[in-house]
Amino acid sequence: MNNENIKTLSINTIRTLAMDAVQKAGSGHPGTAMALAPVAYVLWNNIMKYNPKNPHWFNRDRFILSNGHASIIQYIMLHLTGYHMSLDDLKNLRQWGSKTPGHPEYGLTEGIETTTGPLGQGFMTAMGMAMAEAHLASRFNKSDFPVVDHYVYGFCSDGDLMEGASNEAASLAGHFGLGKLIFLYDDNHISIDGNTEITYNDDVKKRFEGYNWHVLDLGESANDTEKITKAYEAAQQEKDKPSLIILRTHIAYGAPNKEDTASAHGSPLGEDEIKATKKFYGWPEDESFLVPEEVKIHMRQAIERGEQLEKKWNEMYERYQQKHPDLYALLEKGKALELDKDWDKDIPEFTPDDGPLATRKASSKVINSLAGNIPYLLGGSADLAASTKTLMKEWGYFGKGKYQNRNIAWGIREHGMAAATSGITIHRGLRAFAATFFIFSDYARPAIRLAALMKLPTIYVFTHDSIGLGGDGPTHQPVEHLASFRAMPNIFVFRPADANEVAYTWRAVLQRTKGPSMMVLTRQNVPITDRSKYASAEGVMKGAYILSKEKGDTPDAILIGTGSEVSLAMEAQEKLHEMNIDARVVSMPCWELFKEQDEAYINQVLPTKVKARIAVEAGAALGWKEWVGDSGTVVSVDRFGSSAPYQENFNHYGFTVENVVEHTQKSIKQGKS
Repeated sequence: MNNENIKTLSINTIRTLAMDAVQKAGSGHPGTAMALAPVAYVLWNNIMKYNPKNPHWFNRDRFILSNGHASIIQYIMLHLTGYHMSLDDLKNLRQWGSKTPGHPEYGLTEGIETTTGPLGQGFMTAMGMAMAEAHLASRFNKSDFPVVDHYVYGFCSDGDLMEGASNEAASLAGHFGLGKLIFLYDDNHISIDGNTEITYNDDVKKRFEGYNWHVLDLGESANDTEKITKAYEAAQQEKDKPSLIILRTHIAYGAPNKEDTASAHGSPLGEDEIKATKKFYGWPEDESFLVPEEVKIHMRQAIERGEQLEKKWNEMYERYQQKHPDLYALLEKGKALELDKDWDKDIPEFTPDDGPLATRKASSKVINSLAGNIPYLLGGSADLAASTKTLMKEWGYFGKGKYQNRNIAWGIREHGMAAATSGITIHRGLRAFAATFFIFSDYARPAIRLAALMKLPTIYVFTHDSIGLGGDGPTHQPVEHLASFRAMPNIFVFRPADANEVAYTWRAVLQRTKGPSMMVLTRQNVPITDRSKYASAEGVMKGAYILSKEKGDTPDAILIGTGSEVSLAMEAQEKLHEMNIDARVVSMPCWELFKEQDEAYINQVLPTKVKARIAVEAGAALGWKEWVGDSGTVVSVDRFGSSAPYQENFNHYGFTVENVVEHTQKSIKQGKS
């Protein structure tokens, strides 16, 4: 069979598998896969370097399907090129326990580089991967040792580019000049509601040129594999700009009644339409999930090709180890997120004489103590480094021609920042943090959610944590945010009480690699607890601990606080002691970490037989009943904040010694826990 015939047969195999899989599933998106089959063939067969037998090869090209609803095309390519993806897996599309869910999921299916679902998310994450490649290449490559040298490819759709978040990434990728980032825009003119002319007539070419991208508009060339190949080769040659290849495609290409219709976007074609479409392709009409033997042989050449590519790279990497052993060791540590034995030796210990000190400022001191000892740590803030205090002072800003630097100025792009931080993390080799005001986590939340879904060890540093923000008022004062993130699976939320708790929070976060962690820090100064009199802040490592014990054997009441309200609980404890009420103070910076402790420790910190439990936190009460009981008391903020000096806010919202004492007395009188 000549090259042209095997190419056509392979492309039609992709198209018919897409139709059959979605039809069997009873739901899905066949049309996009049918339209993009020639592009997928070119990319996997002619352009990308990868090894199906080792999907984790470090120097592989990455592929991101930002239009994740078209997941079936990626699953088909994984199957055809020899990844651990069987034909039965394709037949189980969207079924319970399958490796082929409705949208690609990282960690579930080999060969999937990131979880995509919400449109624009993959586009932003891919930018982070390209940033990681640029940073690592700048730091580790030598002229004869390009040990980090790969591209990040992706497909995106009309929907991706309509989502405002993708524009955050497009703007920043162009500004950074990420030449290894190459996306193909599937310009099929169709979304769920119909033709995109009802909502969208952007000149995408001009828009991306305005973002400093290299744009190749191929027009009506969706089946011209030679032209598509040349476009990718031209994109590879552009070193100083990311590239966007615009391709006018026709959704459900070849379907006589559904080509260029919205019904082919999100629904099976139907048996009759599938037969008619297969007839158009010259395909056996009654065959389902047919993969001709010639196609298997042809497409599985990717295995030998990939093994040779990796072997060649491994040989180079071995020579690199011999010639540059220090750089090799450093890169390996970053890939494994390995911490040196004394990585935390420079973290300061704080005394009351160092305070009062805002926990955001304490965090700044800790970050800068860590930067030299964890060389793979990098991150940045959404135009708020001066306020979040997250600048690593000796390490410069990442940028075009300065990719080796470790601070990232994201600009006012919270969503793009959070998604790209996930991309940096997924890439491997780096540990990344992202910072902004806690209230602006609202803009970053979709990316944080996907990081939690993927169990990525991303770090979020969120400051200005409560009504303690003060004069900027309710638009900037987070109230419900702690409760909302505590409700999100897989994420650990830390709200440290003072500078030493901040130090141990960083220790806990950097040792956690199975999911994202969030530290929520104060704008206002808070006292530094005298640890010579009270418990060590090391208790943070267990999520909650007894900060100040009761005087007797059993407490009358337990005051549980987080963040800036712990010092208030300590003051209330003293007042209660004067009233012969024996109170214990528990600092509870991280609920999720506390839940991981054994039952004996949990009962030691929060014994069940106590007259009263009172939680004190400047946020919503939602969730606290788990810790104080149904009849327990929560001093909380369950309405929006106010614009006033922070001390006045706390007074007006009941965060006073008198109010905490009064609630404690009432609970004790009720005799309930």
